[in-house]
Formats: sequence, structure tokens, C-alpha cells
Amino acid sequence: MTFAENLEKYAELAVRIGCNIQPGQSLWINGPIDSADLIRLITRKAYEAGAKNVQVEWYDQAVNRLKYDLAPEEAFGEYPAWRARALEQEAEKNGAYLYIESNDPELMKGVDPKRLSAFSKAAGAELVKWREYMGSYRMTWCIIGAPSVGWARKVYPDKEDSEAVQALWEAIFRATRADQDDPVALWREHNAKLRAKREQLTAKQYRKLHYRAPGTELTVALPERHLWRGGSVANTRAGFEFNPNVPTEEVFVSPHRDGTNGVVHSTKPLSYQGSLIENFSLTFENGRVVDFQAEKGYENLKNLVELDEGSHYLGEIALVPHDSPISNSKQLFFNTLYDENASNHLALGRAFPTTLEGGEDLSPEEQLAAGLNTSLTHVDFMIGSAEMDIDGELADGTIEPIFRKGNWAF
Repeated sequence: MTFAENLEKYAELAVRIGCNIQPGQSLWINGPIDSADLIRLITRKAYEAGAKNVQVEWYDQAVNRLKYDLAPEEAFGEYPAWRARALEQEAEKNGAYLYIESNDPELMKGVDPKRLSAFSKAAGAELVKWREYMGSYRMTWCIIGAPSVGWARKVYPDKEDSEAVQALWEAIFRATRADQDDPVALWREHNAKLRAKREQLTAKQYRKLHYRAPGTELTVALPERHLWRGGSVANTRAGFEFNPNVPTEEVFVSPHRDGTNGVVHSTKPLSYQGSLIENFSLTFENGRVVDFQAEKGYENLKNLVELDEGSHYLGEIALVPHDSPISNSKQLFFNTLYDENASNHLALGRAFPTTLEGGEDLSPEEQLAAGLNTSLTHVDFMIGSAEMDIDGELADGTIEPIFRKGNWAF
């Protein structure tokens, strides 16, 4: 396949599998200025699928960095309310939102972490309602990736700019199955397999999961009536399915807020707010992070954990076999959208209400009472490896193997 052919299939995946645009639906695209060709293709595909309107919101990494270098301190305590309200209005009208991830993993290297934390808090406070729409799947949304020079050079430091970008495009096409003859059909098959796995896990109703790996000895409790998710999800207003992440290889659930105990160690770098956090560990007692260490990026990890009270607790646990396409490629992307789909992972912060029976109909206070965490943030980090074992504990105390040496045991 030529690059142009793969790019067109990738655009079609974003429209037909990711957002699954319906006739009369609007699409809001938030993407980088250096991905104009892809965005134009997606726009055309969306209109061909029957979209009523496509709104493109461009972003530029250099401009974003300039703000953190030069703006006054008070700028980071504000977030444009007009943008939050516009996003809410699109969600209320059943519009779709597509974010194209392209950031340099170290875009904000050297920036005062307090500036990053302040703006994250301001954004989180303004976007609460919109993120409730996202978390309850009352709107359609999807995240995909597209290379930038900074990102590509981090992944392929020995290549020239153009070669690195091309190599990253090829890796993205492989990871998303866009380099295959009929990626849309393959994704429908893939979604069916993930659906079968999540239904199998939901039927078990494990009360706890036990993780063991080098540097990790962790027990995570699950709330009653939990639901495992993964792959495609249903728009709870309109009923049609979409894929929030392309790619995705995970099945996931939200744990009980107060039920995590032990130590967990990262297995891949985490790019958080434009800086890398590497070789880090978290210690939990009764759900809360009580200690943390990091070989690199300690201050950034500190700001993540201490963003608010909810960021001290887990909002997601996700299972991904070591024997999976992105893991088998042995490609480190320095980007969570891809790296989390090569590894078991956890997330600090906000839980998913759709992982609890009737959870999307509960108020934030009722979700908290049911054991679901609330927070202004949700940040995934990778913990899986070929050395990880996971056991499930049933309601009667029976222990069953779920993972052995990084892969499914059943």
C-alpha cells in the first residue's frame, strides 16, 4: 500500500470506527497544524458519511510552549469559558469530538511544573460538565494520533526529521491496522473479541485483583455490580457504537476507590504534560497514594498525584496481554495512547461511571458513595510486562489465575 492509500484508510477509520459519524451529526476536530492533509481527508470522509458540519480547531505546539515560557503567572489560573461552553453545546446536540494527538513527549521540558499544574486545575474545573458527557458516553468522541517532528525524533533519535516522521506514520498505521486491506472490517472483528473478553470478566464479578511482578505487589478491590468495558462503546443517548481510542487493545474497569493496597512499579515512561516521568512507583493504603518515587520527573509526578484529592486514588485498571500487536512490535511510542495498549495499566483520577450498573445515571456524589473515584484528571500509566501475574478473587474467596507471565490464563 502507498502512504496516500494508508492515510486515506486511516481517515476512514477515524470517521467510521472511531467517531462512527451518523447522518446529520456535527464533528469537532481538534488537531495540529502540521496534520492538515489528514484533517482534510477526515473532513471529506465525515461529510461523505452524512455529517452536517465539520468544525476544525487547530493547535500549534510552538505556540503552546511560548505561553508557558512567556505568559504571566495569572494566565495559568484561567481557562477560556467560551470554549468549555461551546464543547458542552456540541455534546448536548449529539455532536462528535475528535482529538488528534501529536505532541512532543518533552514539549514542556524545563517548564515550571507549578504552571502546568495550575492550568490543568483551571481546565479541569471549566470542563467538568463536558467530561461528564464524555465519561458517561452521552456524546461521541475519539482520540487518534498523528506524527509531529518532535514526537518522531523522540521515538527514532537516529533518523533525520523526515525519515523519523515517515517511520512513525508506518508504526501508527500498523498499530491501528490501517495498513491492511480492509481495516474497518478488521476493527469490527477486533471489537467483537474485546466484547467477548469483557463479558467473560463481568460475569466473574471478582471482588479483588492481585498483581505480582518485579517491584509490584498490589491488591485492587472492585465495586459490586461492576462492568468491564473495552473496544467499542454505545452512545448512551443515540444508541450507536463508537471507539473512544484508536488503537485499543484493552479491557478495563473502575476499581473501588478505597480498595487499593500495596506497591506498583511503572514499566514504561509516562509523558505527562509535556514531560517524561520514568521508573516510578506508587504506594497505596486503603486506596490512597501515600508515597511515590521517580527516577526522572519526580516533581511532575508530585504535581499529578497532588492535583486534587481524587488524583491520589485510582479511577481505572486495564488489562492488555503482553502478546498483543503493539507489544509484539517492541516499539516504544512515548505516548500513552499507544503505549497503554502494549501493557497492563492503571489510571490515577476520575473513574468511568459506565463501568458500574446504572452508574451514568448517578450524580457525582452518588458515584462516590458507590465506590467510584472523582477527580479533575485521569492519567494512565503502564505497569505490565512479561513477568506479571494477576489473580482474581471471587466473592467466596476462591483465587483464579487471570494472567500468567503477562498473558491471559484463560
